Amino acid sequence: MNTLKNSIRLVGNLGMDPDVKNLENNKKLTRLSIATNESYKNDKGEKIVDTQWHSLIFWGTQAKLAEDYLKKGDEVAIEGKLATRSYTDKDGNKRYVTEVVVNEFLKMSKQA
Repeated sequence: MNTLKNSIRLVGNLGMDPDVKNLENNKKLTRLSIATNESYKNDKGEKIVDTQWHSLIFWGTQAKLAEDYLKKGDEVAIEGKLATRSYTDKDGNKRYVTEVVVNEFLKMSKQA
């Protein structure tokens, strides 16, 4: 049950091609964004689609697989954990970022 304490699963479409960084000691980091959609009908019966964007972080082997197999528009299912970090921007303001650190992913769209 410990793995359920900080666990997130999302299914959506990638909003960008992989952004890959090769770090020291042959470590690899890949960043992506995923859009998840939820739809409902408002009081007038009109269909409303609410899109949420999530930042994804892949490390190591998962980063390499994401770089090799994923591209903008692909539908993917991901499983990971939430991580929050802070930084100071160029104007001296403290900013906070919440990202999903991906443990596993499954490409659901067909390859062209």
